[in-house]
Amino acid sequence: MAKIKPSKGAPYARILGVGGYRPTRVVPNEVILETIDSSDEWIRSRSGIETRHWAGPDETVAAMSIEAAGKAIADAGIAAEQIGAVVVSTVSHFSQTPAVATEIADKLGTDKAAAFDISAGCAGFGYGLTLAKGMVVEGSAEYVLVIGVERLSDLTDLEDRATAFLFGDGAGAVVVGPSQEPAIGPTVWGSEGDKAGTIKQTVPWDRFAIGDVSELPLDSAGNIKFPAITQEGQAVFRWAVFEMAKVAQQALEAAGISSDDLDVFIPHQANVRIIDSMVKTLKLPEHVTVARDIRTTGNTSAASIPLAMERLLATGEAKSGDTALVIGFGAGLVYAATVVTLP
Repeated sequence: MAKIKPSKGAPYARILGVGGYRPTRVVPNEVILETIDSSDEWIRSRSGIETRHWAGPDETVAAMSIEAAGKAIADAGIAAEQIGAVVVSTVSHFSQTPAVATEIADKLGTDKAAAFDISAGCAGFGYGLTLAKGMVVEGSAEYVLVIGVERLSDLTDLEDRATAFLFGDGAGAVVVGPSQEPAIGPTVWGSEGDKAGTIKQTVPWDRFAIGDVSELPLDSAGNIKFPAITQEGQAVFRWAVFEMAKVAQQALEAAGISSDDLDVFIPHQANVRIIDSMVKTLKLPEHVTVARDIRTTGNTSAASIPLAMERLLATGEAKSGDTALVIGFGAGLVYAATVVTLP
């Protein structure tokens, strides 16, 4: 029996560079209030959101990804040709195939990099980061580009009082490459499919192909609504606050550190109240910098963690070499948490 030659990769992997892209249009709460019965005070108190970015016609999923990826590649100090794989997490690329990652890999100028999309909702960046770490250590790619990107304005029901104010658009990217010391900890991840109905798309795409529109949702003018993201707010809030704090603690333990060792906490930017509750439950020390990018970016699902990371580093609130706990959680319900060294 022939023996397969073992793979030879790097001893460890790390994030080498980060980049972000936010669409040029800034949308304040006042715009959201044109279609729902609410108030600026209510939106801020319930979510912490003051503004969000919505993409224009030219700010496609691919275009935003390319902008963010270019910054991450430059920040990592490598050339696009060195990228061996491109992993894109998104739920808002509406072409089922081919994967948008292939277009991005080509336009960036990679040398025939492996490219694929994943769908893991708001935990998608963590899933992609875990895959990238495995590729670098296994040796199938020296450098991996991980992108979280969303145009959630396309999946927002502006008449849904529970969700109309939540979502924003944008792209965040990181380059993962070789390291001589541990810089991405073990991932604590999983899913709770029995709760999948708490965050979901209102109508499956195939309903539009059947031709029977009798049960399709209608807007206030009687027009068929485009599929949108809906959620059971209270159920999601309770799950995120109580269960995800446990997952975050498990990620700290898996990395062999305590909350006292942390410099930065970068949770998925779902809701400021969720973030504040997790900080309290985890008993994070006052010296820990906490990302609250949601205030001006909104909930950008898979893009939220890399966008928040990029902003903290750009503003100096976090610095290269800091130890950060990152955790994403959302539709599925899925989650992923790990400890990383910031680039």
